[in-house]
Amino acid sequence: MTDRQLRIVVVGDTLLDVDVSGTSDRLSPDAPVPVVDVRSDQRRAGGAGLVATMLAKDGHDVTLVTVLGDDRPADQLRTLLPGVRIVDGPSGAPTPVKTRVRVGEHALVRIDEGCDTPPVPAVTPAMREALDGADAVIVADYGRGLAAAEDMRVALAAAVATTPVVWDPHPKGAAPVPGTTVATPNASEAHRFTGLSGSGVAFATDAAADLVARWDVQAVAVTMGDRGALVGRCTERGADSRFVPAPSVTAGDPCGAGDRLAAGVAVALAGGAEIADAVTAGVADASAYLAAGGVASLVDGAPPAPIAVPGADRDALRVVHEVRASGGVVVATGGCFDLLHAGHARTLSAARALGDCLVVCLNSDDSVRGLKGPDRPIMGQDDRVELLLALDCVDAVVVFDESTPDEALRRFRPDVWAKGGDYTADELPESATLAEWGGRVVTVPFHPGRSTTRLAAAIERVG
Repeated sequence: MTDRQLRIVVVGDTLLDVDVSGTSDRLSPDAPVPVVDVRSDQRRAGGAGLVATMLAKDGHDVTLVTVLGDDRPADQLRTLLPGVRIVDGPSGAPTPVKTRVRVGEHALVRIDEGCDTPPVPAVTPAMREALDGADAVIVADYGRGLAAAEDMRVALAAAVATTPVVWDPHPKGAAPVPGTTVATPNASEAHRFTGLSGSGVAFATDAAADLVARWDVQAVAVTMGDRGALVGRCTERGADSRFVPAPSVTAGDPCGAGDRLAAGVAVALAGGAEIADAVTAGVADASAYLAAGGVASLVDGAPPAPIAVPGADRDALRVVHEVRASGGVVVATGGCFDLLHAGHARTLSAARALGDCLVVCLNSDDSVRGLKGPDRPIMGQDDRVELLLALDCVDAVVVFDESTPDEALRRFRPDVWAKGGDYTADELPESATLAEWGGRVVTVPFHPGRSTTRLAAAIERVG
């Protein structure tokens, strides 16, 4: 994601979303239905308005091109979009309101008002002109006609010649205009658009190729929930497919994840990223959004969802808290892990077997230079974090700048500190630190003949 403020135009249908949350411990005397005692009633802009909200919270210059009814929900939407320039025309229909009623973490019912399919709206000159000079355009089509309006399609077709356009399609909506940079249907939508059967990566690959040709767009990213996305496109060398895995996050309310992904893709494209890299950024943004609580992170006073750093998305303190809450044992180990080799893998696997999660305390680049000299590390800390997290036996990584991990250990207080080596537990310098809270220090099998220094020397000789 670029650091500079971008001018992003969001085109699409805007809804009023209402989240009613409460508790329920009894049934109604009138019918066998639960009675909900309301604790909160939160309102926010939905549809294209949700995309605009996200981008405005990220600090961008956002224009929302939409249509609104002449009613109270429309007035509420205008107050719910501070910092967003709204260029709207008359919808000729009531403003749709979608109310979700939840008890705890469970959805009870959704109530829709004014959600019948309206006539295709008229498009004003101001709505068309709002696209001029944008760094990127996002079409958030919710099937209510704006993306199907001929005048808007003419304006969007002109925009794709000079501006990245991301199109988030809807089964009841219009096809993306030819030349669109990226269309982002989810797997369910891709099934309906193509009529193809199947699932997983194989289906997404076929569906993306089908839709690239059917829609005449530059690329299609079929999103697959917590698995990630499959990007299909045509190049001079032929069809190309790339799978973008999603960082692991705790499952939560998925509302708005697709909007967050489309917003992230558009911002990355506006910053000059290639299509596959832009989708990678969008997937990371959506994962970070879910990890931050989803739409709950967008309420007033909440910080914006953090942008995930590939390979470093797992929060060690969260992992430790969850393991402790279930009565589990937290294990930690540490090192530079400059070039991962079989000795490291065996040591880490043995350490993980001592408990219910393994947190690796990793020396930062500065720490490694202080310990091993100016030519180290061979790999930067971001790459080392990513490689460690790719191992099934590693649950989280904590990077520390000091020469020893003592301060990092004091932050999450593992039950066990494990270290590979040909020495005893009493000889390990971390023993005194673990003793502060009653932790234990153990050694795991050491595998002689395998070291980063020897591996680096061998690589240098071959090179």
